[in-house]
Amino acid sequence: MQSTFAQDKKPKVALVLSGGGAKGVAHIRTLQLLDSLHIVPDLIVGNSMGSIVGGLYAMGYSGDSIANLTKNANWEKLLGGRVSLNKVGAEEKNEYDKYLIELDFKKGNISTGAYLLNDQKLREFIALLAIPVYGINHFDDLPIPFRAVTTDILNGKEIILDRGSLATAMRASMSIPGVFSPVRYKNTLLVDGGLLNNFPVDVAENWGADFIIGSDVGDNPKTIESLNSISSLLFQGSMMNSNKKRPANRLLCDILIDHAPYLTYSTSDFFNASEIYEEGKIAANQQIDALVNLSLRLKKFEQRKHELPPTQTEFVFNSIEYQDISKSNLALVKARTSMKANVTYTTKEIEEGLGRAMGTTIFKDIDFAPNRNNGNFGLILKGVEKSKHQVKGSLHFDGYRGAGLIVNYTGRNILADASRLLVTLDIAEQPKARLQYQKNFGGDRDWWWKTEGLGQLLQQELFIEGKNVDEARFSYFEFDNQINRNISSLKSYAGLGLKYETTKLKPKIDPNINNNILSLEQYNFTIYELYAQFKYSSLNGVLYPTSGTQIQAMLSRSIYNNIRTSYIDPNINNIDAFANNYTKLSLGLEERILFTPNSTGIISLNSGFMFGDNSKDNDYLFSTLGYGAKYFLGGNIIDPRNDNYTFSGLTESALAVSQFIKVGLGVQLKTIRNLYLIPHLDLASVGYGNFNDYLPKAFSPKDEWRNYEDPSFLASVGTTVSYKSLLGPINFDVSWVNNTNDVRFFIGIGFPLNRSN
Repeated sequence: MQSTFAQDKKPKVALVLSGGGAKGVAHIRTLQLLDSLHIVPDLIVGNSMGSIVGGLYAMGYSGDSIANLTKNANWEKLLGGRVSLNKVGAEEKNEYDKYLIELDFKKGNISTGAYLLNDQKLREFIALLAIPVYGINHFDDLPIPFRAVTTDILNGKEIILDRGSLATAMRASMSIPGVFSPVRYKNTLLVDGGLLNNFPVDVAENWGADFIIGSDVGDNPKTIESLNSISSLLFQGSMMNSNKKRPANRLLCDILIDHAPYLTYSTSDFFNASEIYEEGKIAANQQIDALVNLSLRLKKFEQRKHELPPTQTEFVFNSIEYQDISKSNLALVKARTSMKANVTYTTKEIEEGLGRAMGTTIFKDIDFAPNRNNGNFGLILKGVEKSKHQVKGSLHFDGYRGAGLIVNYTGRNILADASRLLVTLDIAEQPKARLQYQKNFGGDRDWWWKTEGLGQLLQQELFIEGKNVDEARFSYFEFDNQINRNISSLKSYAGLGLKYETTKLKPKIDPNINNNILSLEQYNFTIYELYAQFKYSSLNGVLYPTSGTQIQAMLSRSIYNNIRTSYIDPNINNIDAFANNYTKLSLGLEERILFTPNSTGIISLNSGFMFGDNSKDNDYLFSTLGYGAKYFLGGNIIDPRNDNYTFSGLTESALAVSQFIKVGLGVQLKTIRNLYLIPHLDLASVGYGNFNDYLPKAFSPKDEWRNYEDPSFLASVGTTVSYKSLLGPINFDVSWVNNTNDVRFFIGIGFPLNRSN
């Protein structure tokens, strides 16, 4: 389009930004040139990523500030979708992000979902950037008028958004079908405008633009040779209508900035945003002369004022409306958002309230938008709940327990409101199972009850003086009941509990055929324990956290314990008696310290102590025969039982001790994307007898880890190479432990059955 300006009237200048996913970062150089030449458009039309960039510019953000936002954005976090662990409710952390797949189960069918990526974090990011224009309803009232192009996926129509929530409009325009969830709008669903009009120059022309600047990051027309894959064919098919309009739209531009010949990255390469930005300079710089001429022609006219409106940092809402949230969950959501009408809230407090709501893990996503009605200013919180029934699963393999398939059923509000039912099976040669019921109650829903049954059937190696003396069939069952109160809904809780445990050991090979060193035929240990606990966690991730603290403390008291043993050796008396009771105290601390963006320091401290009652002459000593309730050290994977602690270089649960103090040091190094190198050092002082015998020598143990009366010293040094794969973490560890003659290797793949507390 060749435009001629009237001499006495300012021409309407429009800027049109195409869609193109990550390639849309190339638009930013055009914005910077407009800023430097003092060209302020009278309209911005954007589609998809062009709508994000254009919407920010229309709000008043400068080209430089948008460039900085793009370069500094944590794209892995924004596109990963999942809520950070430190934003998850305290009672939900142990089940969060522990499975490979999570599927909704509705009306007898398993739903794979309507999109690949959860854009909750990206949506929050956009919404917070739009806070300065939160009170603006019509996009003509922005510093630069704006239009977002979307597609009505239900009726196959192009929808041009010019009012409402700007953040929602930007989000709708970039909703690539199958990648991001569609946006509900009136009685339909909106998705990426690129399906019908990826480079919507005609929208600017229909608005009455006299001069159009177009920045196009779309691909050049495909050739037969380039359509050689499923993905390229599907993409070409989805863009057919848009591609038909593109040539004519390009001809409507007075200045066309054509990036296609110079962009070497794909629509999904957000991690290469800096490189795409540099490539975007090529085509934009080629049009500097034309832009300078435009600037000179506009010089005599008064330009729009392009700057962010004064940012409102506090809000008072006349009403707070919750939409699409079930009655079963509404009380919990209201309690966690903790927001009321006619109360002043800062931007941060609104963000934290939404974070607490997402931390319940009952939502796929939550939108928030202003509600303007009859002069009132309210807030709408709209949630998309997960199904009441979910099926989850993962695969795992490790050198200790072999391979297994974990299948989980999670039922929400099945037995009562604000409740959760879990059935988890580890289908393997060494199987495990967990049945758990949990319910929140109280006015603020921060009280919760949990009852759980856990069972394991394992092959357990038994060690004496560091040597494997036998392999036993190890069966364990725990029935635990606890009541807790969240101190902080996202970080900490304290509570009381009562649990029953029974442990059974039986040699894998019948001792009548091949006797073992212990001459053991069978061992049974049963206990009831009362306990008090405290848990705190601000770690920011399940895998590879980079910051935060985790603290655990438990004080328990046995109120009943029984030992039954039988031996193949007739000279050893069988036992069926009560042992002396005991008190246990365990403390744990883990600190993650971010040194640089790719390096994190790890400090951990764990300790466990047992205090046996004074025994009578006819009592059996718990410290001697209470194997089933001692602390277990060894291995690289956390066992579902609470009294198990990892110690690289040792076989899983290799040491059963009555007392221990363990210190760990490590550095988590992110070398390339998803690949981590973790050198580590573990030191421990362990004791096998009473606390009074252990304490005086706890910090001067012998340089041996054997079953002597004096405390023993353990040291392990090694390195873990870990890769975050589609199957979950893949870990390979090599470690050396003092007083052994070899270096020990470990490999683990996937997510094993996790610990519940």
